[in-house]
Amino acid sequence: MTVLAVVTATVIGLMVGVELAVAAVLNPILLRLPAGASLAARADGGRVLGRLMPWWYVGSLALTAALAAVTWGTPAAATAVVAGVLLAVSVVLSVTLLVPINNRSRTWTAERHPDDWREQHRRWDRLHLGRVAIITASFVLVLVATTSL
Repeated sequence: MTVLAVVTATVIGLMVGVELAVAAVLNPILLRLPAGASLAARADGGRVLGRLMPWWYVGSLALTAALAAVTWGTPAAATAVVAGVLLAVSVVLSVTLLVPINNRSRTWTAERHPDDWREQHRRWDRLHLGRVAIITASFVLVLVATTSL
């Protein structure tokens, strides 16, 4: 149980760190670049992280569900369940709101992009910041659950 708790907290904590770095550092820098450089960097980031993050989110959710299952009947279980629900919300948010914007923007180039590309990226960034808040709350709840084992 302790190993599962440590692995779960580590996997989610690293995911939060990556997503926070994207929200607070990387995307604000990229948005200030000229169109060509900004679009190329965001498209590449969308391709790279678009392959990795779905597995990371689903893996985090699975680990949290396993933590809830092995702690069932203890105070930690309820906290882990709420953390899992928040991760599930983040997955739904990602698939329904963020992925469609990401899929569009992965094809944009300096020569071919919509006039409102910056606004679409700003919308993605706002939605992403909400997702970061949700997964951060989930991470904190997983930490609370692991400390009450």
